[in-house]
Amino acid sequence: MDTHIGSVDGPSPAAVNGAVGCPASAPGCPIMSSHPVVSAGEASLGRHLARRLVQVGVSDVFAVPGDFNLTLLDHLVDEPGLRLVGCCNELNAGYAADGYARARGVGACAVTFTVGGLSVLNAIAGAYSENLPVICIAGGPNSNDYGTNRILHHTIGIPDFSQELRCFQTVTCHQAVVTNLDDAHEQIDTAIATALRESKPVYLSISCNLPGLPHPTFTRDPVPFFLAPRMSNKMGLEAAVEATVEFLNKAVKPVLVAGPKLRVAKAGKAFVDLVDASGYAYAIMPSAKGFVPETHPHFLGTYWGAVSTAFCAEIVESADAYLFAGPIFNDYSSVGYSFLLKKDKAIIVQPERVIVGNGPAFGCVMMKEYLSALAKRVQKNTTAYENYKRIFVPEGHPLKGEANEPLRVNVLFKHIQDMLTGDSAVLAETGDSWFNCQKLKLPEGCGYEFQMQYGSIGWSVGALLGYAQGASDKRVIACIGDGSFQVRYPSI
Repeated sequence: MDTHIGSVDGPSPAAVNGAVGCPASAPGCPIMSSHPVVSAGEASLGRHLARRLVQVGVSDVFAVPGDFNLTLLDHLVDEPGLRLVGCCNELNAGYAADGYARARGVGACAVTFTVGGLSVLNAIAGAYSENLPVICIAGGPNSNDYGTNRILHHTIGIPDFSQELRCFQTVTCHQAVVTNLDDAHEQIDTAIATALRESKPVYLSISCNLPGLPHPTFTRDPVPFFLAPRMSNKMGLEAAVEATVEFLNKAVKPVLVAGPKLRVAKAGKAFVDLVDASGYAYAIMPSAKGFVPETHPHFLGTYWGAVSTAFCAEIVESADAYLFAGPIFNDYSSVGYSFLLKKDKAIIVQPERVIVGNGPAFGCVMMKEYLSALAKRVQKNTTAYENYKRIFVPEGHPLKGEANEPLRVNVLFKHIQDMLTGDSAVLAETGDSWFNCQKLKLPEGCGYEFQMQYGSIGWSVGALLGYAQGASDKRVIACIGDGSFQVRYPSI
């Protein structure tokens, strides 16, 4: 879907003066600074950023106030379309932005310089690993402090302001440090557009004395910013589909497997359309749970090597052709690389690339377009699904707990299963919750999220806040181990 970002006018606080360091507020002050408001017609940097966030779908920004970002936060508060959600520490603000991005497609958090930036870093790294567009906004030093050789508070005591930037360079797809107004409009727009285009976090540092300043580039009238959709190379798409059709139509019992990058490619519906058109049985990788329906009659369960859903691995690994849509093959998802798969039988479809067997490979092929085109060409083949029905034995039900008997995990999750509806969403914490929640059968429309690639302990506590804000129509159920819960709960 095309994204348009525009600028509109509105009230914004007056600029702080050019004092050294940061706005005149006590360090660590937990309340917003109070500044006089400029005229309603003034279009400032802070107003521009606030409107941009609203225009790309952000309604909640998770923040920890600090004296380098207070003026900027004033502008976020003044924006009618934004709600500032205060958090007790930056790491949870980052986790909340992660959860929000899962629910809404993009998230944002706001922290202060270095002491806040380095605290949120782990959450941003997790969002990077999970391909989530999170806009991390940091209040930076006064623009007049750059090049002065001064030492500022909230730093490690050296007159080098680049430490925070250098740390973020490895866990974000784009970084922008705004220290003057001439190119601020361009830097902000580029950062936000890059986050959406790459589906990765970006880092945006804004000098603390700039948010309230007007500039001619921040026009009053909306100026649409067009984010062009990525398109397949037409000849490459046709060649990839032709090679795939030939490969699959020769197979006796082909299957499909959904991977986590279906979300990045926005190809979940196209995958289901392919299932319907082909008649193939299909499974999900564990980190793709919730991305495609589990109520479809041809659904096998979770393909997770030796710990797969009963009878799922037998069907997948005995297939003579398997198409993986958006897989991530790491040691977790493959259970220590224990997959019994053969490369010459596999079609690997990534968001922009297709590899058929041992070759050929096709670049600049968008997954969504490819799966849709494939659904129109592939022959129907229900053999794998019929084989599954032949060997399938329904699961038994756990015995009811006796009076005064300790609660068993299987009994607990039977009750959780009974709680789930299409209006629910499940967040599974790193550890035992991964394995137990994988056994849940999700009703149509039920959301499901966990952080399989990064596996940060305590992620789900902060992410629960963000997901619940972003999907207010859902009843969110978080399954968290005691240790993980204690890591994060006291400070949320």
